[in-house]
Amino acid sequence: MPNQEFIETYPLYRKFKIELPIWLSQVPRPPINMRCSICLSNQTFNMINNYDENLSGAVETAGKVVRALYRCSACNGFIRYFFLSFDSKGKYTIKVGQTPSWEISLDPNLEKMLGSHVDYYRKGLTCESQGYGIGAFAYYRRIVEQIIDQLLIDITELIPDEEHAHYIEALEKVKNTIVAQDKIKLVKDLLPKSLRPEGINPLSILHEILSKGLHSQEDEECMELAMNLREPLVFLVNEVIARKSSAMVFTESMRKFLDKKSR
Repeated sequence: MPNQEFIETYPLYRKFKIELPIWLSQVPRPPINMRCSICLSNQTFNMINNYDENLSGAVETAGKVVRALYRCSACNGFIRYFFLSFDSKGKYTIKVGQTPSWEISLDPNLEKMLGSHVDYYRKGLTCESQGYGIGAFAYYRRIVEQIIDQLLIDITELIPDEEHAHYIEALEKVKNTIVAQDKIKLVKDLLPKSLRPEGINPLSILHEILSKGLHSQEDEECMELAMNLREPLVFLVNEVIARKSSAMVFTESMRKFLDKKSR
């Protein structure tokens, strides 16, 4: 069934696999949380129309194209419009339109890390928003290939002492490797636990996805790969920068404390 995640974050034309109810009146109308252009902040939006509006009697869900109007519950003024297409066999739904369009926003830490490559990320997000999986994957892959060296160096400071020498040794081998997935393969198993949420290794995920490549995969499959490539990359960048920043703040604070204590 259409849920909050689908309405908020799914790009256009990507299939959201579900078991649709028989009747339009039974399709859920979940509240969502998105930015309001009037409140200038994230707010709760509630759906204010019915999927079967302007239709009489019981209307079957299968094969219908409907609209969903969501109004900001804070200002009661700003409205977001979504247009949904339901599969004729009741197996999936697709978002075929929305206004305002999908926001192309950049994470500040990632933007800083990307530097001159930030345009690739914007283009990747644009492709993703329009359902062009092959294009999105190609841009994200290029980004990983171009920033992986600096990212692996930045991770060095977070490696535990007992693994530090081993990691440095692996980094030396990285210098002689030009293929991104080969670079990641050399160090992925040395990633500290602090960068493995729930035991999931984001470097291993990047390595696996990069190893698959585009080949002859369909656009829909490439869309899945593109999102799976983007998410661990953004996670790693954010975590590395956040932890380094936290360490710097702590060090500076302790330094000031010790200076005062020694006077």
